Amino acid sequence: MSRKRIASSFRDPSGYLFIDHGEIYRQINQSYRTHYDLLIDSGLYKKLVEYNLLIEHREVPQDLEGGSQSRYKLIKPEPVPFISYPHEWCFDELQDAALTTLQIQQLALEHGLSLKDASAFNIQFKDGKPLLIDTLSFERYNEGSPWIAYRQFCQHFLGPLALMYYRDYRLNQLWRVYIDGLPLDLVSRLLPKRTYGRPALLIHLHLHARAQRYYSSGSVEKTRPNVTRQSLLGILGNLEAAIRKFNYKLPASEWSDYYQDIHYSSEALSHKSDLVSKALDMVSPRIVWDFGANTGLFSRLAADRGIPTVAFDLDHAAVTRNYRDCRRHNQTSLLPLVLDLANPTSGFGWDHRERMSLQERGPADLALALALMHHLRITNNVPLENIARFFAKICRALLIEYVPKSDTMVQKLLENREDIFSDYQEEVFELCFNEYFTLIDRFDIQDTDRKLYLYKAKTRG
Repeated sequence: MSRKRIASSFRDPSGYLFIDHGEIYRQINQSYRTHYDLLIDSGLYKKLVEYNLLIEHREVPQDLEGGSQSRYKLIKPEPVPFISYPHEWCFDELQDAALTTLQIQQLALEHGLSLKDASAFNIQFKDGKPLLIDTLSFERYNEGSPWIAYRQFCQHFLGPLALMYYRDYRLNQLWRVYIDGLPLDLVSRLLPKRTYGRPALLIHLHLHARAQRYYSSGSVEKTRPNVTRQSLLGILGNLEAAIRKFNYKLPASEWSDYYQDIHYSSEALSHKSDLVSKALDMVSPRIVWDFGANTGLFSRLAADRGIPTVAFDLDHAAVTRNYRDCRRHNQTSLLPLVLDLANPTSGFGWDHRERMSLQERGPADLALALALMHHLRITNNVPLENIARFFAKICRALLIEYVPKSDTMVQKLLENREDIFSDYQEEVFELCFNEYFTLIDRFDIQDTDRKLYLYKAKTRG
């Protein structure tokens, strides 16, 4: 049987995602029939797709194996080049995802529907912009009903944004603990007292958290409020205004100005770019992952060719600059993300499978590891063999830069610590990587002692 249900798609009784012969499909159950028909017949689906706010799909014949009487429709959504998660987004990405969710809800109300959930995990980046990938997130709107996804929106978007803005961008990593969104009582306690002076934050976070505590006691009878459509639109407008007021300034960073403070000549940098371009020509990848991408200088060599490219970096300021440049220049093939390669995203959620690890989202056709390996070996104490084994799991081909101990950047890393890295030698590096890769070519970078190695991963039994 070729059909495989996607692990993250188990919570919604309206339908689920599955893979058949490598292609992703979504089953729509009979229980969702009325809402799906309204989504299509009202014109909302067409408008959302036209505005690049919802993933496009096509209905397909229902002759795939595994069908049942519960099935109403079978659709095939367009693929997303890379699935990312909120803790991997910079502030601006989360902010854009929040505004996209509100815009979708406003358009849905105009067509007689409403979002029944507002999960950040349902937003993905495609062609440089956030859009909704869950076609089954809509339900018929009943006049007087509140927005059922309001609490979830505050936990998934407003709360995390407020914490990143007023406290520290690293608090977005709380997503790795709270997969259902950041608890509002925690958000309220962590925010500074001055946020009580922001009416929107007072209402939607602080008082909202207090109301949750009040009603969670079980001793208070809950009544469903009557909220007019106009009032609901007012709430959405208030949320949108609050989120737009977050004028995020880049934090101080050691690495976001890296290319301005580069430690080798412009000729060397130009030659390195030529070598990366040559490697791209040799491999012809369909997707590229660039690790330690900084602000994306080399990532753009792939993205400018139309190759979907994910630019990973630990430095939040560098990722934000990269994303802002992508947005400014309408770069549709590049996705900057925050990632600590020494602690990459693992499988999490229910059964450790609800959200995929980095490795499960691969392999990439080509991984770039430029000016990175010495940080992994010296800063993070990761043995060369472990580095080689890791990259062999996540890519089919690898372009990696070897930076010798004579290099000023390596000397800088060793300034305030004992050099215990006797294995950090080119011969040992080659020996470790030859265990997992086949060498395609090796290039000397002009005016430096650095080298680029282009490898193909070995097929391992």
